[in-house]
Amino acid sequence: MRRALTAICTATALAGLASAQHGPQTYRVEGLPDWAPFSSAVRAGDMLYVSGHLGRHPGTTDIVEGGAGPETAQTLANIETTLALAGATLQDLVSCTVYLTDIADYDAMNEAYAAALDGHQPARVTAGVQALALGARVEIACVAYLPEGVE
Repeated sequence: MRRALTAICTATALAGLASAQHGPQTYRVEGLPDWAPFSSAVRAGDMLYVSGHLGRHPGTTDIVEGGAGPETAQTLANIETTLALAGATLQDLVSCTVYLTDIADYDAMNEAYAAALDGHQPARVTAGVQALALGARVEIACVAYLPEGVE
């Protein structure tokens, strides 16, 4: 039994190593400011790690007006654009982390979040923070699962 388990673990590790030999693939949305020294998303194996996104008007550093609800909607639209670069959709999300500069914005964020995900419910953490880049009220980072064959 122990040898069989060792063989399974070794085969699994080698398969993971083989898929990792090509290294992670990075994606960068068009219009991401040059001062942003990070990728919009990084794919490692079947997982896509989406950097924190803000409710920016695409191609600008301007945050949409109207507060946490509109910012959340725009943030998820921006995440959707990033996911599309890797052949994914919001329905592929498995986990999201939401940062709010004012926890009193929770209800407005939650309503916009639920509307954008249209019934899909990835695992989620919501945290209050002191400040976000560009004066944003909302930032969301996500992880998506991309099954084999999705390029």
